[in-house]
Amino acid sequence: MLSERQELILRKVVEGHRDLGVPVASKVLAEDPEIDWGPSTVRHELAVLEEQGLLAHPHTSAGRVPTDAGYRYFVDRLLPAAPRTRLALTLVRREVDTAMRVTTETLSQVTSLLSIVSAPSLQTATVRHVEVLVLQPHVLMVVVITSTGGVTKRLFTFESPIDAGLSDWAAEYLNERLVGLGLGARMLGQRLSDPQLPVRERTFLERLAPAFTELDEGARDTLYVEGAARLLREERFQDLSELHELMAMLERRVSLLGVLRAALDQRDVYVRIGAENERPELRSLSVVAAAYGLPRRSLGTVSVIGPTHMDYATAIHSVRDAALQLSRFVEDVYDE
Repeated sequence: MLSERQELILRKVVEGHRDLGVPVASKVLAEDPEIDWGPSTVRHELAVLEEQGLLAHPHTSAGRVPTDAGYRYFVDRLLPAAPRTRLALTLVRREVDTAMRVTTETLSQVTSLLSIVSAPSLQTATVRHVEVLVLQPHVLMVVVITSTGGVTKRLFTFESPIDAGLSDWAAEYLNERLVGLGLGARMLGQRLSDPQLPVRERTFLERLAPAFTELDEGARDTLYVEGAARLLREERFQDLSELHELMAMLERRVSLLGVLRAALDQRDVYVRIGAENERPELRSLSVVAAAYGLPRRSLGTVSVIGPTHMDYATAIHSVRDAALQLSRFVEDVYDE
């Protein structure tokens, strides 16, 4: 546990390195109006913090920079308790896809970091409504609207003209039997092949079954990403190879989704600094993420990724606020 003096000096080094992007010298700290001690006292405390592994002393500079452990202490103990600004998101009854994009863009603008939002997986969705439409005498389309606001369409071609009465019956039956069931659920398949139905109706439903049973097989988790260009313009990375590695990881979305899923079980904001990250591509970066969703079920994550000298206060408060607002939004549009 650090003394109040040491905590103040550590906070000033973190904030100075974040704002200037260079090591912070003892002379600069001694001139800070919040620090009442002379240069010799400041140098002593800097040496103590360095011995404790919270600061590092680059051999080419007289200043100090925070280590991953220093940033961790700052995040855990020294961040302001209240957010500086609230995220201004406009998510009033929009489609989920639009809400994800708005959140990602706004979060990147506020934090000047790479922002990533993972959309609810199709595996978490249920059937909200089904339409069975005869488009041509031999062509029929099944439309499935999910609880996440997603819409899928599938065309079926028949050798004989389609009976309009049969298609109307199928629409009514499917809505009665499938609404509320999870996509890919075993019970969904059972209800599509009910042996108690007449042969004609059962055969017709079996023909339409791929609109439901194959929907989950082709599903892919969606990531919304924003802010890579902004990071490059603002030169937030000391080594551009860090950004190149991160971009390569974005292309391999499965590995990044695995990182973000770790935040789904967290009760509060998930923060991993530098070497705390398991993925090699992230060990010189920091990840701040939070889950959003329903009261009893997480659906996805809101996150930012950037250099270890990011503004943690803004990042944490913004991610937490965005996740809260997205949760309120999906509660309105998502049927459990």
